Amino acid sequence: MSRTRLRPALAVAVIATLAATLTGCAGWGGGPGGGGPDTINVLMVNNPQMIDLQRLTEANFTQSTGIRVNFTVLPENDVRDKISQEFSSQAGQYDVASLSNFEIPIYAKSKWIAPLDEYVAADTQFDQSDILPPMTQSLTADDGKLYGQPFYGESSFLMYRKDVLAANGIQMPANPTWPQVADIAARVDNKQPGMRGICLRGQPGWGQIFAPLTTVVNTFGGTWFEQDWTPKVDAPEFTEATRFYVDLVRAHGENGAPQAGFTECLNNMVQGNTAMWYDATSAAGSLEADDSPVKGKMGYVAAPVLKTKSAGWLYAWSWSIQQASEKKDNAWKFISWASSRQYEELVGQQVGWSSVPAGKRASTYENQDYLGVAASFAEPTRDAISSADPRNPGVQPRPAIGIQFVDIPEFTDLGTQVSQYVSSAIAGQMSVDEALERGQRLAEDVAERYQSREQG
Repeated sequence: MSRTRLRPALAVAVIATLAATLTGCAGWGGGPGGGGPDTINVLMVNNPQMIDLQRLTEANFTQSTGIRVNFTVLPENDVRDKISQEFSSQAGQYDVASLSNFEIPIYAKSKWIAPLDEYVAADTQFDQSDILPPMTQSLTADDGKLYGQPFYGESSFLMYRKDVLAANGIQMPANPTWPQVADIAARVDNKQPGMRGICLRGQPGWGQIFAPLTTVVNTFGGTWFEQDWTPKVDAPEFTEATRFYVDLVRAHGENGAPQAGFTECLNNMVQGNTAMWYDATSAAGSLEADDSPVKGKMGYVAAPVLKTKSAGWLYAWSWSIQQASEKKDNAWKFISWASSRQYEELVGQQVGWSSVPAGKRASTYENQDYLGVAASFAEPTRDAISSADPRNPGVQPRPAIGIQFVDIPEFTDLGTQVSQYVSSAIAGQMSVDEALERGQRLAEDVAERYQSREQG
């Protein structure tokens, strides 16, 4: 997953400038502000869409509701750590936090966040039915209650250079299989100087290489765990998928693949160094930006498959309310506004339609102003998100929700450790079999904990 929707390189400079100049908030990475009953404290990640929200809140939300919002804004790794500390302690200092669909079911089970169903039912303006169903499903816990609302979402799809494929007499299928993609990668590899066939993440990290790779495992018939928690990391299907991925990136992938993540592949695509890229739908906004050298040259099709009908992942930065908050009503009012159709229109009018936090509402993909800047990728993005099934992403039942991850706390460590072995296989430092044998032992340790809990 991209985890932050990247814009062109100026984004970093813009964020830094805004960090120094924004007023009326808790400060860049500061603590929660003071205030009375009409003040709420929001802890959130520092991606560009969130910065737009911070800048628009006072003149719009506060102006209309009288509710002042103190923002604490931190980089992703820092904000995840701080939210975990704050919400696990239930100190109640922060009313709202930005969480992903990975954390929300886990936090809900721990009773760190409050269910939102009653607020949704009473809010006649929010229109939950407009939220794309896979988003609602991914933010619903095992108890059937809704614990988050998406701010923006993404899936994954295959991006490719239409002109490069056409020059080589190749027609991209609308729903390609992975063997077809591998064949195309071989046919276009180095046909233009310095241009490799495909970019696939090789950088270690549960949210780096294993975001795309786990979707490949799913569609090849593999899984991290079967429904009874039997670990399957070294099973034939998991092995076949991983070997396919490693062989493809080694044969026709980008230079420096073991260190390449989302950002590196984005740069390779923009700079014309690769002909195809399988990754987050949110990348399309950067590829089609006004200053992008590949604007208008890109095509977008569904995530490649093998044994499943769809394979795209699902990720959303979302809002949740801390269970210990004493200002839940005002916290919901903020969430309702920040995730609303009206807020998207506000961003389009005041920031620009390419900056709309899309990927969550069906109405976004019917908005002609938005489609005017996103026509080439809007429909493939919506199709990718709509076809994602976070509860049934593979060919067998799973013990936990999740497409590109297993939604248990232990997966961040498990996925990251196994990813280091797979990245080493891409670098030629070990075999895929050795990498997954080591991974299986780690998965067995995790499985033993869950199996013993269920037996107990």
